[in-house]
Amino acid sequence: MRIKKKKFLVTTLALLLVFALTLLLAGCGGQKTSEPPKGQSQETAKADSSGTSGKKLKVALLLPGPINDMGWNASAYEGIKKAEKDLGVEVAYRERVSQSEQLEAFRAYAAQGYDVVIGHGFEFGEAAKKVAQEFSKVKFIVTSSDISQPPNLASLQVMNTEAGFFGGVLAGLITKTGKVGYIGGMEIPPIANALKGFIAGAKMVNPQVKVLSAFTGSFEDVAKAKETALSFIQQGADVVMGNADQGGLGVIQAAKEKGVMAIGYDHDQSSVAPDTVVASSLQSYPIAIEFLIKTVQEGKFEPKFYPIGVKEGATGIVWNPSYQKLPAGVKEKINQVTEDLKAGKIDILKLYEQYK
Repeated sequence: MRIKKKKFLVTTLALLLVFALTLLLAGCGGQKTSEPPKGQSQETAKADSSGTSGKKLKVALLLPGPINDMGWNASAYEGIKKAEKDLGVEVAYRERVSQSEQLEAFRAYAAQGYDVVIGHGFEFGEAAKKVAQEFSKVKFIVTSSDISQPPNLASLQVMNTEAGFFGGVLAGLITKTGKVGYIGGMEIPPIANALKGFIAGAKMVNPQVKVLSAFTGSFEDVAKAKETALSFIQQGADVVMGNADQGGLGVIQAAKEKGVMAIGYDHDQSSVAPDTVVASSLQSYPIAIEFLIKTVQEGKFEPKFYPIGVKEGATGIVWNPSYQKLPAGVKEKINQVTEDLKAGKIDILKLYEQYK
């Protein structure tokens, strides 16, 4: 009798335990939770089409070089810091991202819940196109490119032909020997297009000027850029401009050593050599990058190409206040060229075809 009673109690307890577990599981499953898309954080998945949904926008920047290059990379870094200050966004960046690291770098920031990931440079395009398909809620932007891909990949370009053109106009106006030099980094479209602008600008104001040009094949080789600039100076160039990111510092070094004039590029490089750098031809990525981040913040982002230039104040000449040897009338001529470009009176590529 005791055995039967004991079996009854055990059976009853077992049934009660099963019943309790069933209720517990039902309670847990009673409210459905939406899972974020594969590869995204829950935070990013909750964002609306503007990418904000009331939370602070998170922006990441991938750079091919160091932020202290006084040029290409420094300009983009200033762009996200400007957006951080003006728009209140949260920012992060990664320097020296090689071609083989691009996919991993894009994916890492997207998976961490960043709303916007920017690849700074034409070379980030293919990686961005691939990763954008994997993270549909994240906005991807590639600079110095014209690619786009619905629904979330856009590009922007500070018009490099304009930036090169301004440098060429200045070089053509101030040369005394009639020879000027352009030293590019890798021979890719943005750098080659800037050279076209440089030639057009120099020839427009000084049809007899001779333009010496070369590409070093590197954006970081300061020694190679310096060597190339020294070669041009030896051939008679008295004005040189480097468009080679960190390598461009070597161009300024060469000009300083030989006592000729240099024109900075991308960024105000006057402080590198105040008695050598006459002025700098800007590609203002701080203006351009902040502009596109703002479109995301305001829900106005479109997967398209955004050209940005002189009309937006993103290209032009910034003068070195310490340089005291500028010929008379040069600033006035640059101001006139600026207004003519804004008014559409100058076709840079048409001029290049005429003078090349």
